Amino acid sequence: MNLEEIRDYALSLPQTEESLPFGPDNLVFKVNNKMFLLLSLDEIPVRFNVKCDPDRAIELREEFPDSVLPGYHMNKKHWNTIVVNGQLTFATLKEMISDSYTLVLKK
Repeated sequence: MNLEEIRDYALSLPQTEESLPFGPDNLVFKVNNKMFLLLSLDEIPVRFNVKCDPDRAIELREEFPDSVLPGYHMNKKHWNTIVVNGQLTFATLKEMISDSYTLVLKK
């Protein structure tokens, strides 16, 4: 999954808005004016932050220690940083984004 695929998928979710509130290097995706995805535009490999259920966040970090990290510059309990390094499938990456979207949409 590359930057464009992540962006396209995020924008395919209903009522999603994108912006650059933190400068030109980080694309933010929101629903109901709340962030669900923060995508770094200058990281190699690609990295993004997503919201996650706290218990699930720990499970994912333990299962994929090289790909799922505590959220960089975020609340580490509720956010994960995902490293797109080939260890996670396209479907898993999409699921993480959609789970984040759903968590934020519910609030």
